[in-house]
Amino acid sequence: MKKRSTAALTALLVVVPLVAAAPGQRAEAADSRPGDSARSAESTLVKGVDLDTVTIPELQARMNRGSLSSLRLTLAYLRRIKAVDPRINAVLRTSPTALRQAAASDLRHRLGRTRGPLDGIPVLLKDNVNTRDMPTTAGSLALAGSPPDTDAVLVGKLRAAGAVILGKANLSEWANFRAAKPTSGWSAVGGQTNNPYVLDRNPCGSSSGSAAALAASLAQVAIGTETDGSIVCPAGMNGVVGLKPSLGVVSQSGVVPISAEQDTAGPMARNVIDTALTLSVLSGRDTVRAGDAPSLTDAVGRPGTLRGKRIGLWRLPSLGAEVDGLMTRTAERLTAAGAEVVEVSLPYQERLAELEFPALLSEFHRDIDAYLATRSGPRDLAGLIEFNRTHPREQSCFAGQELFEQALAAPPTTDPEYRAMRAELTDLSRRSIDEVMAAHDLDAIASPANPPAWTTDCARGDNDVIPSSTPAAVAGYPSLSVPAGFVGELPVGLLLMAGDRQDVELLSLGAAVEHRLDAWRAPRYLPSAPSGTSR
Repeated sequence: MKKRSTAALTALLVVVPLVAAAPGQRAEAADSRPGDSARSAESTLVKGVDLDTVTIPELQARMNRGSLSSLRLTLAYLRRIKAVDPRINAVLRTSPTALRQAAASDLRHRLGRTRGPLDGIPVLLKDNVNTRDMPTTAGSLALAGSPPDTDAVLVGKLRAAGAVILGKANLSEWANFRAAKPTSGWSAVGGQTNNPYVLDRNPCGSSSGSAAALAASLAQVAIGTETDGSIVCPAGMNGVVGLKPSLGVVSQSGVVPISAEQDTAGPMARNVIDTALTLSVLSGRDTVRAGDAPSLTDAVGRPGTLRGKRIGLWRLPSLGAEVDGLMTRTAERLTAAGAEVVEVSLPYQERLAELEFPALLSEFHRDIDAYLATRSGPRDLAGLIEFNRTHPREQSCFAGQELFEQALAAPPTTDPEYRAMRAELTDLSRRSIDEVMAAHDLDAIASPANPPAWTTDCARGDNDVIPSSTPAAVAGYPSLSVPAGFVGELPVGLLLMAGDRQDVELLSLGAAVEHRLDAWRAPRYLPSAPSGTSR
């Protein structure tokens, strides 16, 4: 047996480099037949599997049976990236070792030595997550030189689980913490990412490339990061699922920071089960709660009933009448499924809005200086500001770096005034959720995750005032965006939030909501929205 496995591994590792030079050529050699049109490269079908709708458990069942290989799956995604990504510009680069990783997974499947649910599954990483074998730029030319010395901790967990690190996704430069009026989805390294549903519309930031790539079925799952809204808004605006976990569930070591008090990486996918399975790997365990809490697989793999669930609806009419109408229809569908939906209003939001940004400025200065000290290039925030002033490409969409400059002048995190701000933020944000959930005996609070996508415009910047993400983001509580429906051609997500470390319970509820709403549909890559569509 050992001789057979050694021979098989040798054969795979000899063959794979021969097809690894050019992803497009590699894909055609593996999947095309004479006479295939260019359209076949855009197909979501591979070995009878529809990439748009297949789940990780279904893929694993096929790989265990031998009817699908990780190599074939990885080739299919590489082929779609080559064919489809030029329209949306979501993928910065693919990994030169992706096919080797897939081949090694196939051998483990053949020998019955798989490492769990992500073994052989292609994953895209937001390009602010350190990888030792690919550049990690945060979208900035300042970090576009040598890769980091080591992987982020979460990347190590993915590799140990056998996931195929497919490549890096574009993002809003510096996770949208540079200019006062940025354009989400734009970076100097990657240019502008487009919304796959309507190409002149914005993908929301800053995990824009991760979300857009998933909507276009360019990977099975992706990793995003969030400080406030940067997972859940792109997920909603691109019609996919995104989880911002409870603070501390996923390690932030090796991730380009904004604020240790709010930053977290999290999983994104086209469905809740894949999101949950990815969290189980990122968190290093199958549950994020102690005691008798259900495992992620048990909680999400078989969507339960909504009967008896109590959900508070925070409407946010400021997002527009069309979104509010969609929330009304969503509440009616959840009620018809047996849930009790009660309208709520979250307190303390004006005060949170006053305090959050000043606190983040101080935290960013502290945390970005510490990160830059580990990389080649500018060694601190002052050096980064000077770099941007002297590199015209950094100013090609918008020139401003007002947030950098304000952070440089912000009081240190040792300052008593800062400490008082952060303490008040933590207290009020947690109370805003805890008090409402206790008063109404709720399982979760729901709100719209996003408005319809606005047109991308470098001169104007983003047209976003989206308050729904802030309470959970500042509190460090979990929030989950699932597809709720559409305004015209543009997706809108339903944001669910719950109490601290209730990630499993939130995912379980999200799976039931997803099953009931059944709101996902594939993008059509329209060049622009029909006339009359808002924003």
